[in-house]
Amino acid sequence: MHKPNIKAAYNAVKKSTIKHSPEILTGIGIAGMVTTTVMAVRATPKALRLIDNAEIKKANETNTPYEEPNLSKTEIIKVTWKCYIPVAITGGLSIACLIGASSVNARRNAALATAYSIAETSLKEYQNKVVETIGEKKEQTIRDAVAKEKIDAHPAKESEIIFVGDGETLCYDVLSGRYFKSKIDKIKKAENDLNRRMRDEMYISLNEFYYEIGLPSIKIGEDIGWNIDREGYIDLRFSSQLNDNDEPVFVIDYGCGPRYDYRNLM
Repeated sequence: MHKPNIKAAYNAVKKSTIKHSPEILTGIGIAGMVTTTVMAVRATPKALRLIDNAEIKKANETNTPYEEPNLSKTEIIKVTWKCYIPVAITGGLSIACLIGASSVNARRNAALATAYSIAETSLKEYQNKVVETIGEKKEQTIRDAVAKEKIDAHPAKESEIIFVGDGETLCYDVLSGRYFKSKIDKIKKAENDLNRRMRDEMYISLNEFYYEIGLPSIKIGEDIGWNIDREGYIDLRFSSQLNDNDEPVFVIDYGCGPRYDYRNLM
């Protein structure tokens, strides 16, 4: 029999805990807030009894008729604060867990944004060097080959093709992986219109581009986009290919891809 490797098991649990720490902290925080509410409800009757006793005692000491309430706010706090110590501790710990989860997510998102920016810069430098080394025509040949591989790997299904107007040209959007029928002039016009808008508005989301060409929005479409101070204008790259049915497909790629922090002008 193999002896259990306690150290390996501990490291595995530790790694999993660190990886899922935001979810764990959020769960503990939510459970803690529910517990805090329950504890506060349970502590209230005891606090009310203490208030009643204090009011009776005060009335007897001052030889005044018992009239409810006859305690000041400060006196009420002095009488009841001990009842809510567990509530305050549980609530404080719950808030700390929720803040901790948010802090971990913020640090991770910042790290991802930095890594993304570095990777994007490296990719642009590589693309520019490829064009400089082999020339624009050969670079376009490579792009066409990549576009061909993409539509071969994701063939169009008639039921999944989106009709966005009266256009009959079959198009494939590389970012969302969607086929749709439209007019090439309409897509180019949307690119130009949005680039003009960016001169005033500074940034455009991916969903705004999809809206202009008639495609439905996607979940991530509001989180990524273009910023004129960072990436410059929207730069669509087109490649005309034939699919397995020898049907022409207009592949839409992005010379300057949308990024997550496009709203951040700093």
